[in-house]
Amino acid sequence: MKHKIGFNKLNRVSAHRKALIRNMMTVLFKHERIETTHAKAVETRRAAEKMITRAKVDSVHNRRIAARKIQDEAILNKLFTEIGPRFKDRAGGYTRILRIGNRAQDAADMVILELVDQKVEEKKAERNKRKAEKKAKEAKKAE
Repeated sequence: MKHKIGFNKLNRVSAHRKALIRNMMTVLFKHERIETTHAKAVETRRAAEKMITRAKVDSVHNRRIAARKIQDEAILNKLFTEIGPRFKDRAGGYTRILRIGNRAQDAADMVILELVDQKVEEKKAERNKRKAEKKAKEAKKAE
């Protein structure tokens, strides 16, 4: 049984695991979307959500704590100036994991880890509204 196991070791020593998660977080904040295995995505998600929560309040203390994990100054700045304010009104759940199937070489469960973007959701709502209007016009023409 796997009771009270706090995290996945990912078959790596602690230093390698920490470096892996730091690098994946940096790339996630840079590109806002990464493709990886499910196990790595779950571990990266835990760390990334904590960083985004810190980034919602831009203070020296929060920047220094985030700088421990994110070494790239430009990405750190992006986290506090763009990503943090974007999720200001959101209480949590800043990332989503989308399954994309198995990897061909070793059948590993592959996923896309991405930031939940409110702009994308607004665009989808607008697109659905336009489709509904278009259907209504076609229905009028059919009459």
